[in-house]
Amino acid sequence: MNIKKPLVRNQPEVGQLIRRLRLVAGLTQEQFAASLGVTYSTINRWENKRSQPSPLAIEKIERMLKAMDEQFYYF
Repeated sequence: MNIKKPLVRNQPEVGQLIRRLRLVAGLTQEQFAASLGVTYSTINRWENKRSQPSPLAIEKIERMLKAMDEQFYYF
């Protein structure tokens, strides 16, 4: 039995979302990696679809987003 994943159109990949977040934050891959406690090459692999972030990394990215939102709100 061959089970196919459903096609979802117009939905960005995780790597694309991570790249957009990083660019909106004005961070290089090195700076973004340091803020998450991972290596530059890890960020590069995520953004280029060679690997996926772990659940822990996604939690860290979520916290970063919330902090950015709070800074923007109070700016």
